[in-house]
Amino acid sequence: MRNINLRYVKETYDENGLLTHMDIDCPDSFNFAYDIVDDIAINDPDRKAMIWTDDFGNEKVFTFADIKRLSDKTCNYFASKGIKKGDFVLLVLKDSYQFWYIITALHKMGAIPVPATFMLKPHDIDYRIKAAGIKAAVVTVLTDIADSFDAAESSKDLACKFIVGGRREGWSDFDSEMEGYPDVWERVPTHKTDKFLMYFTSGTSDNPKMAVHDQTYPLGHTLLGKHWHQVDPDGIHWTVADTGWAKTAWGRIYSVWIMEGCTFVYEFDRFDPHKILGMIEKHRITTFCCPPTMFRLYLHAGVEGYDLSSLKNCCIAGEALNPDTYNKWYEATGLKLMEAFGQTESSVIVGTLRGMTPKPGSMGKPSPQYRVEIVDEDGEPCAVGEEGEIVVSIEPRVPGIFKEYYKDPEKTAFTLRDGWHHTGDVAWKDEDGYYWYSGRNDDIIKSSGYRISPFEVESCVLEHPAVLECAVTSVPDPVRGNVVKATIVLRDNFKPSEELKKEIQDYVKHNTAPYKYPRVIDFVSELPKSISGKIKRVDIRRKDHGKHV
Repeated sequence: MRNINLRYVKETYDENGLLTHMDIDCPDSFNFAYDIVDDIAINDPDRKAMIWTDDFGNEKVFTFADIKRLSDKTCNYFASKGIKKGDFVLLVLKDSYQFWYIITALHKMGAIPVPATFMLKPHDIDYRIKAAGIKAAVVTVLTDIADSFDAAESSKDLACKFIVGGRREGWSDFDSEMEGYPDVWERVPTHKTDKFLMYFTSGTSDNPKMAVHDQTYPLGHTLLGKHWHQVDPDGIHWTVADTGWAKTAWGRIYSVWIMEGCTFVYEFDRFDPHKILGMIEKHRITTFCCPPTMFRLYLHAGVEGYDLSSLKNCCIAGEALNPDTYNKWYEATGLKLMEAFGQTESSVIVGTLRGMTPKPGSMGKPSPQYRVEIVDEDGEPCAVGEEGEIVVSIEPRVPGIFKEYYKDPEKTAFTLRDGWHHTGDVAWKDEDGYYWYSGRNDDIIKSSGYRISPFEVESCVLEHPAVLECAVTSVPDPVRGNVVKATIVLRDNFKPSEELKKEIQDYVKHNTAPYKYPRVIDFVSELPKSISGKIKRVDIRRKDHGKHV
């Protein structure tokens, strides 16, 4: 590996070899597609960029030369359809391999990709098209997402619609039509402050916000790839996520390709822990990342029958890690789960990085790439053990922190104020400087004057031998304001009962502060989850709060 990213990065280490500071110098003309992807393709054309497979035994391997050639063809094809610099293009492609060279092409053109989940419904699509002024949409034929587009009133406002993986009446056939275009594309000038990528962030009480990143965003993932994922340029990295979520940007494109590594893509319809473990063994995955819930399910399924010896580093993000999962995975594999925290609006803000000793349940320490603090309501730094909001300095601006909420100057000004990016996430730090996640401002449960972290309660509940999965939320209460509720999936050999409820409640009372115990317990067959496996606590909260309002 030529370490081409080092031309942009300066690192400082302490006497123990731990990274203490990272400076990133981004040229004004930097463009990820040309300066990373094409650079590798020209100088090391046979280097593997991606391995893709699916549930039907299909498999494709792409080199960086392949990605350059296919993205150049895509540029010429899209240009023929009127797509140009500054246009927003909605990508709903599940895990289709085409996503990787389509998004690379849009970066080359200076157009702005807007990745989205295939679970969108017509009203979601209408909102996105109208709010962002979407020019075109590229969607997969493998789900019913095209039906939702055709049912959306605003689809008629799109200049063009492309279907990937098949044909559909009224849609341009991307795969067959793109192949007829030249594989040479002349560089389109871009500036580092230009819009690069946009995500619609999940809203809890309002429409999703439109988080825009500029051209420096990929370089903001250099630390993530090198020091958190610890991508091996000659290995294979796998982050389990859907292309509609920002975790794909984190761990499936920018951080991996900046490290000149190969990204692994497994397109599946339903999460099956046995299939995931089998893929790790078959393809000799070297570095691996997915939500904590998935690691718990791997352990429940049984890892003993799989050869996981190729794994060198395992990471988790998306929700707080319960110490029980950390300890059992370490016992089973000898690998420590390296946790980190960030947002759609950022790269890794806090993390357990290369060389650090993890504290099970802690997110780690502030990223050496940023200046990070925990502050109180007055913006003053919190003392050890005191809860507050995680904030990141944006003076001077550094790669990885979002540019703005598109067409929403008020929310932008509220989030990026007084020289800080206000994350809205609550945490506290211990005497060693490790951060411990408490929850979103709206996740924190306020009951009888107490502030209760749902993740602390979950960690305790999950230690009970009957519990497989757990989500802790609040339920309105006329006396206490709110009370703690645990929604629980039991292990196969346990059955719901009032006796088991009381046993779990007593267990929590005796193993953490008694006021935190779940006064309400609901046994369910499964928890609501995103396609990436993250538990959707907001769905539970909305349902319960709606019942009581």
